[in-house]
Amino acid sequence: MLSNEAMGRRETFGEDAIRLGVIGLGSRGRALLGRLLKMEDIIVPAVCDLYEDRLHLGMESVIAAGREKAEGYKDYQELLARDDLDGVIISSSIVSHAQLAIAAMKAGKHAGIEVGGAASLEECWELVRTSESSGKSCMILSNCNFGRNEMALLNMVKKELFGEMIHCQCGYEHDLRRQVVMGEENKHNRFALYSYRNGDNYPTHGLGPVAKYLNINRGNRFLTLSSMSSKSRGLRDWATQHLGKEHPLAHREFAQGDIVTTMIKCANGETILLTLDTTLPRPYSRAGRVQGTKGLWMEDNQSIHIEGRSDNHTWESFEKYREEYDHPLWKEYVQEGIRGGHDGTDYLCMRAFIESIARNIAPPIDVYDTASWMAVTVLTEQSIALGGHPVSFPDFTNGRWIDRNPGPKSKYSLNEIDESLFENFTM
Repeated sequence: MLSNEAMGRRETFGEDAIRLGVIGLGSRGRALLGRLLKMEDIIVPAVCDLYEDRLHLGMESVIAAGREKAEGYKDYQELLARDDLDGVIISSSIVSHAQLAIAAMKAGKHAGIEVGGAASLEECWELVRTSESSGKSCMILSNCNFGRNEMALLNMVKKELFGEMIHCQCGYEHDLRRQVVMGEENKHNRFALYSYRNGDNYPTHGLGPVAKYLNINRGNRFLTLSSMSSKSRGLRDWATQHLGKEHPLAHREFAQGDIVTTMIKCANGETILLTLDTTLPRPYSRAGRVQGTKGLWMEDNQSIHIEGRSDNHTWESFEKYREEYDHPLWKEYVQEGIRGGHDGTDYLCMRAFIESIARNIAPPIDVYDTASWMAVTVLTEQSIALGGHPVSFPDFTNGRWIDRNPGPKSKYSLNEIDESLFENFTM
């Protein structure tokens, strides 16, 4: 089923179809490829992976979807040299995202990159410079920004239900012990990160939505952060328990601390508490909290308290508020039929990137957002190494954050909600 923006633009494949290459065909890359192959206005002429087995799996999935055979490449530069691609989806190892995005934009392709932190501030700056000089976009594919709860909260923040914003909490709290410890065996890219780096290596899942609630890079910005890391025990304990006391990994010293806690101060005075918790036993959570002068929302118990609406000092269920403040994009999405993985967020995120290419507009998560969110990893490493000393955020907008407008009108905008774009749904 075509989305509304695709209806009327094309009924079948043709010259108007968006042509995307996919670089990186691990489990996540193949999942994204599968989403693309179900979109009738998308053609995937080329795929790429260093590993022969993954490359063949990707090529076979294109054929299995009834599509024309995709060319397979082990060298991403050969894929980028093609002149028939509008953009690329980059789902390779985390540390290569920026490098490949820079190369893609220099080759005249828009870049949609999977989430993860940066290796250096310089590569963040290079992302910005390359996007500005090439005129090509770089969007970090933060599917969490398009979650139903997150978009309802965005609507509530824009309508000032919480009053003036004061504080947010967020994070990535997910038991990844098996994935990390077995990383070399399973070709999982997190193993090297946890072995040699110590910082918040996966900040964007939680921080992305919060950045949009607080208008970061459009009237506000991150100023400083201070970060501390606990000792590292979880991975070694898991290896001992599951692989045996004599296994080499049971004695390995992992650099990554079990819990990384970061405080961020914003230019407009708000604070953000960011947590990474991935190497100890726990249920999944993004540790969300949105708090202002009139009330707050909490993720882990899905509860809310709004002064003047809630009884004094009592919680209410978030469910009825989400129904009342459901984002119109999600109202439309539910009616059309939810598709894709991660509760439908993958589809919406990919469509936002695709729409920006089709309309030649900036994506809802632009290169300045991408650089700012990815930079957190580097800055937390620096602060931890300095014993928690505050470090300054670069201003990737070079001062333009002060009065930047909300950007192009779009159903997928995360900077404003334009009711006129949703004919069948009112706010």
